[in-house]
Amino acid sequence: MAELNRQVLLTSRPMGIAQAENFAIGRAPVRQPAPGQILVRNHYLSVEPAMRGWIADAGNYATPVAIGSVMRSLASGKVVASAHPGYVVGEHVSGWFGWQDYACVATDQVVQRTTAAEMRASLGILGINGMTAYLALTISGQPRAGETIAVSTAAGAVGSAVGQIARILGCRTIGIAGGPDKVRRCVEDYGYDRAIDYRTDDIGAAIAEHAPEGIDIYFDNVAGAISDSVLPHLAQRGRVIVCGTASIDRWDLWPMGPRVERHLLVKRARMEGFVIFDHVDRYAEATAQLRTWIAQGRLTWREDILDGIEACPDALAGLYRGENDGKRLIRLV
Repeated sequence: MAELNRQVLLTSRPMGIAQAENFAIGRAPVRQPAPGQILVRNHYLSVEPAMRGWIADAGNYATPVAIGSVMRSLASGKVVASAHPGYVVGEHVSGWFGWQDYACVATDQVVQRTTAAEMRASLGILGINGMTAYLALTISGQPRAGETIAVSTAAGAVGSAVGQIARILGCRTIGIAGGPDKVRRCVEDYGYDRAIDYRTDDIGAAIAEHAPEGIDIYFDNVAGAISDSVLPHLAQRGRVIVCGTASIDRWDLWPMGPRVERHLLVKRARMEGFVIFDHVDRYAEATAQLRTWIAQGRLTWREDILDGIEACPDALAGLYRGENDGKRLIRLV
């Protein structure tokens, strides 16, 4: 076993999207597990849009990562030492292991047991991305067959799953994505009925054309101008699922734009925030359903894999630059 553990440390608090200079790669001894702990050799590290909020000064749903600490992240790997009777050396797990080679953690940091073949999927379609898509849509959206759903960042790790799940549940789907390649993938890979390029299309006019009766469910990952264009087209009894605010680059800046209260009132619509960590008790249900759909060939996904821990510092900034082609992962082993 390596004597030193490479770790990506948060060295300064970013203003807006974290850049490579906000991180540094340090080295520390590999800790051995105390009673009740396991030592995991990370194989894959996850890169999440939500990391922007996890390192922000402003309060949100997660305690900020402390300066000088290992960057918080989901990861998957193999148990290489165990001081817990429920875990054996050689099994594969995913959980809150951080951007580092090795993680010595209590077992409450494990999100799920996985397999060698599913280590990557456990951080994407079978991880919090897929679980968010399924649970947010079914709990907050309550979709009914025949309804029309619009999804922002429709080609992303969450949005692409939302579109496919909505189709499985009998809904008509409209995806909003940036650039011709992602718009094409929305239709060709993820089965959206229509796709809108927010960079070049008039979003409001396109929605009016594709959904003249209105949008029954809007799955919002971005907030900002895109959502301002969608919300006037809500149908009666429409539902808005607020899953992310990716277009607002700082947590201390409150999103500004057209007011939505009258749309909600007149259309008897509902807007609700969704955070996956409020639904830990339903993770197993979600992954079981997702795994069934995958086995049936009804769900597909893409992965964008960067190699080496040296790729970590710029990985989040690259995600917000739109460089990723699918779920972004860092491969260590």
